[in-house]
Amino acid sequence: MDKTLLEILACPVCKGELLYDQPGQELVCRFDRLAFPIIHDIPVMLESRARRLGSDEE
Repeated sequence: MDKTLLEILACPVCKGELLYDQPGQELVCRFDRLAFPIIHDIPVMLESRARRLGSDEE
């Protein structure tokens, strides 16, 4: 994930910081507990496509 792009992107729900989860190929919002997929190197920033993080995930 390009660091410049990561600095520009924000959570579409709360406008907060996103963290890059390299093994899962996702962008994670800890505040909303959502993980947005990255498909073919393109972040899919739609709340409807996000995965809810489980209680054991950080």
